[in-house]
Amino acid sequence: MEPRRTPLHAEHEALGAHFTDFAGWRMPLRYDSELAEHHAVRSSAGLFDLTHMGEIVLSGPEAGAALDHALVGHCSAIGVGRARYTMICAESGGVVDDLIVYRLAEQEYLVVANASNATTVAAELVERAKGFDTEVVDRSEDYALIAVQGPASTTILAGLTSTDLASVKYYASYPAEVAGKPVLLARTGYTGEDGFELFTAPADAAHVWRALLEAGQPHDLKPAGLGCRDTLRLEAGMPLYGNELGLDRTPFEANLGRVVKLDKPGDFVGRAALAAAAEAGADSTLVGLRTASRRAPRHGYPVLDADGAEIGVVTSGALSPTLGHSVAMAYVTRANAEPGTALTVDVRGRREPVEVVALPFYKRK
Repeated sequence: MEPRRTPLHAEHEALGAHFTDFAGWRMPLRYDSELAEHHAVRSSAGLFDLTHMGEIVLSGPEAGAALDHALVGHCSAIGVGRARYTMICAESGGVVDDLIVYRLAEQEYLVVANASNATTVAAELVERAKGFDTEVVDRSEDYALIAVQGPASTTILAGLTSTDLASVKYYASYPAEVAGKPVLLARTGYTGEDGFELFTAPADAAHVWRALLEAGQPHDLKPAGLGCRDTLRLEAGMPLYGNELGLDRTPFEANLGRVVKLDKPGDFVGRAALAAAAEAGADSTLVGLRTASRRAPRHGYPVLDADGAEIGVVTSGALSPTLGHSVAMAYVTRANAEPGTALTVDVRGRREPVEVVALPFYKRK
């Protein structure tokens, strides 16, 4: 099947993008240099097309109660105009996907799912909402999603909107206009930097994209692809579904037990398994690994203890453009998870020394 193209595909072609197929979409991997794009986000700003993400809307008197049942978070407690990071888990406690839930109105919520899981999440929400007075609609076709991320993002966006961006709190969203087009403006992102995500109508996406590119020129804004998005989120210690998260892992193993609200009213899917996992404690846990070299441990590489016994596995790894050495995230046994612990990674038959470090690797100032 031919991969889908976002409403911004022609814009990417005009900018000389190098494309990759990802989750059924044809997406920009990079435009010129992944390294330059990464540094632009850390020092000024980067512009991303995220239209491949899925958007599902729940509306009606019991929309919040339906989400409380379907997800691990207490979604009915989210204030109107606010957002929350949460997860949808299986009865086993494994992670089906990690999500952001925006409360758009008293009886309306927007659930944003990862591209690879959007169809699955929509179907699960329809099933789990049965018996609740709510309507679940997959609205992914109705949205394009553009992100501007980096320390200059507020300055760039301020010239295109009358919204007081200083009043837009982290994990909040507002109906707004950007470059004369209606958007849902959210202060969210996946880079470890301050920034905004703009949900627009597909027909308006190219206009908004071009306006942001033009406004960003004096600030060295660069269009940025999936390549640098991955190194940015890795430096920030942010999990990626299929790497750090999956049906074989609970939120507790990923050090994200805080998102599981076992004390919320009523039952929810996966509650019994997650309560048991919280009580028992996880055998393995997600940690950061730092190397002394530029040779990066990669996804799937075994992690070994001082005696050479396999005690874990790398989930993500790369040379950190910001830090100048390689970093990785890995699941290891709890006995080997203390920061400062010396381990090795089997890099294609060669044992590379690594040190366990606290996550994230990078925090913005």
